[in-house]
Amino acid sequence: MTNRIFIYVILFATGTGSSQTDYAVERAKMVKTQLEPEGISDPATLKAMGKVPRHEFVPERYKRRAYEDGPLPIGNGQTISQPFMVAYATQALRLKPYYKVLEIGTGSGYQAAILAEIVDSVYTIEIVPQLGLAANKLLGDLGYDNIHFKIGDGYKGWPEKGPFDAIVVTAAPAAIPPPLLEQLREGGRMVIPVGEPHEIQHCIEVRKIGGKIKTQNLMPVRFVPFTREDDGQ
Repeated sequence: MTNRIFIYVILFATGTGSSQTDYAVERAKMVKTQLEPEGISDPATLKAMGKVPRHEFVPERYKRRAYEDGPLPIGNGQTISQPFMVAYATQALRLKPYYKVLEIGTGSGYQAAILAEIVDSVYTIEIVPQLGLAANKLLGDLGYDNIHFKIGDGYKGWPEKGPFDAIVVTAAPAAIPPPLLEQLREGGRMVIPVGEPHEIQHCIEVRKIGGKIKTQNLMPVRFVPFTREDDGQ
């Protein structure tokens, strides 16, 4: 009986370690087969995508699908964006280590974690309390101490903490919110999906140069709608 118990404990411990190893293998595979072939080449972005455990940011029933190239439900009608889209937006911001970044739409917290691997400080806003509080706890449990969080209407940004070197928006408004333009630092970049629900949306790069706003369409995308406090959320 003693031998059987000993063998069971060894097998159980080995299985647990194997599961974590499998996730690491899947994460490396994601980088090599989904991101690099599609033009993600920024070393800091690739390193962050290869490090952050995406499976920790999805519900238990979706963990085995965490490294597939697609969005996954996270509750409250929201999704975690596909890995490529997270990497694409991160790379497009052209981040520097000393940057202060604003994220609108914390969601699961995954994009914030990717940003926090690269820059000095991240400020993230979530309008859905259940999602935001859960993400904030998870990020703390994972050891991120450079992410600042609040519940609120992301349309308004976080003016008392601005200006920001870069801004990323993870839900699609019908038009670019003016407060976010005001909070973008001179020379800064914003990456934001824009468009009505159920219509073609576009991922747009916004730059502030000489006090003027310049925009460029990057690619067609599909994001969840941008939620406002006025929407009753």
